[in-house]
Amino acid sequence: MNGWVFFMREFDYEKLAERTWDKEVLNYIGLIHEYKGRQQLYLEQKPEELDKLVELAKIQSTEASNEIEGIRTTNSRLKQLMADKTTPKNRDENEILGYRYALNLVHESFEYIPIRPNFILQLHKEMYQFMDVNFGGRFKDTPNEIDAVYPDGHKEVIFKPLDPFETPEAVNRLCEEYNDAINKYNVDPLIAIPVFIHDFLCIHPFNDGNGRMSRLLTTLLLYKSGYMVGKYISLEKKIQLTKQDYYQALSKSSKNWLESDNDDTPFVKYLLGTILAAYRDFEERVNIVSKKMSAFEMVEKAVNSKLGKFTKSDIMELCPEIGRASVENALKKLCDDGIIEKHGGGRSVFYSPKS
Repeated sequence: MNGWVFFMREFDYEKLAERTWDKEVLNYIGLIHEYKGRQQLYLEQKPEELDKLVELAKIQSTEASNEIEGIRTTNSRLKQLMADKTTPKNRDENEILGYRYALNLVHESFEYIPIRPNFILQLHKEMYQFMDVNFGGRFKDTPNEIDAVYPDGHKEVIFKPLDPFETPEAVNRLCEEYNDAINKYNVDPLIAIPVFIHDFLCIHPFNDGNGRMSRLLTTLLLYKSGYMVGKYISLEKKIQLTKQDYYQALSKSSKNWLESDNDDTPFVKYLLGTILAAYRDFEERVNIVSKKMSAFEMVEKAVNSKLGKFTKSDIMELCPEIGRASVENALKKLCDDGIIEKHGGGRSVFYSPKS
């Protein structure tokens, strides 16, 4: 279907097949394709160890995607919620648990979730199943805006999206164009996915939860195209750690979006860079867990892979199959042996190579 025109905004993904991209975008795509080519080999090496990466990624994804929106709880409460060992005790925890359920649905059923408006609505409904609200699974009924939420708590308006009456048809057309791009126009998914996510964010179809939905949809679209890295490495965590870059790319790419005169290259580059960083982390962790080593040897290998300062949590992420006590003992021995140095105290402790 050519040249969907909706008021002033056009959705025409056939043009993506003809579009010329700069060297940086093409390099990202080439490198991600290479990582994807090695993906299955890694997945077959030690599936039982990789299963531990899955659980860690789910916890990090749930925490980070909500944290970006200012929704948080303690680490201990988060782990209990993720393990079904407690019930939510406030609004934030209800939202966190809802995201966990929606993320599990994507992980377990991605092959059976078509990219169509009614399924996007259902995913949104799942995310709000523990909330006492009436907008879960419904498109917005009041005008909204895209806000950047910064670490100090202040918000900044980035973009004014489509009005509520425009939203259902815009989402429908967006889904049709994406599906045509993948199935008819032979557009590389690594181009179609970032463009779709950016357009989704600019439509901002829900009263609440648009950012979290965009991250769920990113994972879903990648899985459906065979890019499984988000199962083992949290893409949401990567975005949280580069939140300012995320907002900046979104702001630059959405300029003149309503007039179909925007350049979404900054957002495409940002998302591709995030995916590539996740694949690099994935290979690094697989290289550690795939070899038969003692707990100390695994920690030592993880430490040697870090540049600059690092925390105990950083090492535990790289060695998910060994316990906290084993990591602590290994770090202490590395300090005693003069390999690394310990800095600070309490929760602010970090380590660095011995100078």
